Amino acid sequence: MREVLTTSQRSKLDFSDDRRFYDVPRLCTHVDDAFISQVTELYRQRIPAGASVLDLGASHLSHLPEDVEYAVVGHGMNAQELSRNRRLSSFFVRNLNEAPRGWALADCSLDAVVCCVSVQYFQRPEEVFAEFWRVLKPGGIAIFTFSNRMFSTKAIATWRDGTGYSRAQLVKSYFGCVAGFTQPEVLTEVSTRPDDSVLGKLKRLFARSSSDPFYAVIAYRNFKPV
Repeated sequence: MREVLTTSQRSKLDFSDDRRFYDVPRLCTHVDDAFISQVTELYRQRIPAGASVLDLGASHLSHLPEDVEYAVVGHGMNAQELSRNRRLSSFFVRNLNEAPRGWALADCSLDAVVCCVSVQYFQRPEEVFAEFWRVLKPGGIAIFTFSNRMFSTKAIATWRDGTGYSRAQLVKSYFGCVAGFTQPEVLTEVSTRPDDSVLGKLKRLFARSSSDPFYAVIAYRNFKPV
């Protein structure tokens, strides 16, 4: 493992304890429906039914397709939010900026790790990515999705000051700091199941012009299954 961030790049505007910031449950979504639909479709396409999944930085929703069964473990910063998430079979609360290693999950025990709009808050991403490499099975997938939305006082400086392109490159560098991941791929759009009615086409046209920007960075442990 090698470090990719400097001390100043890891800094935040709000240095107070993260646990206080997340103490009040936020039972809302932080991105729009068009973004979420792409996340759900990406999960559908890349994570096989029956997979064991870790939802990192989860809340009261996991955005996994409702009609597909998974065994889902959740991680987050607020137990009340996580307890309302119907997809979770279990969850744990942990401040990854204070304790990024040593999760109570066995080596090579998961088929997938997903993280939606939370990677911008990791101050020690090198250690976090090394940890989910540990818990993924060979051939397991890691999917990080994000937009331009954030709690700006809690996002790290290099993310806060960046662009969509630079943030995607940053997440790629997190994968690259741990030996054993495949070359990351970046997606800026996921094709969802089309509604070919006139209204459906108009909705898609409007969504492209007005929705939150979509980015996904994806890599596999050791190899990409075929």
